[in-house]
Amino acid sequence: MPDWNSEALRARINQYAPYVGAGITVTHLAQDASEIRVQMPLEDTNRNLVGTHFGGSLYAMVDPHLMILVMARLGPDYTVWDKSATIDFQRPGTGLVHATIRVTAAEVEAIRDAVQEGAPAFPEWVIEIVDEQGNVVASVGKTLYVRQKSPGL
Repeated sequence: MPDWNSEALRARINQYAPYVGAGITVTHLAQDASEIRVQMPLEDTNRNLVGTHFGGSLYAMVDPHLMILVMARLGPDYTVWDKSATIDFQRPGTGLVHATIRVTAAEVEAIRDAVQEGAPAFPEWVIEIVDEQGNVVASVGKTLYVRQKSPGL
């Protein structure tokens, strides 16, 4: 893994202006880059017209994290980008919501295997955003683009 300081990165993410404005907080970033936990309370800055969590803020709270984790786990010899995302709103978010984003060792190895011949891989995940009672508020589908860099790049 490249130089990875999970606490410094967590502090930097928590100072990111869109996160500060929406009240989003990364509460945990694993030292081995396997997991990020994030939460967002319902506040005036992320409330929509009907008084529940604004959908854009729900998506923003999980947006860059898979890319960050996969980049850290694979290292500098790989190009990693967000490719696509979907969000399925399942119930109104009316209080504190949270999500856990994980990248397992098996997923990392599957990606490495898939890109060995030079072709890109498009791994997919589903991230659930849940309320304080554990009810799913939204499911976010994420697809990454991953490719092994050519030598010298």
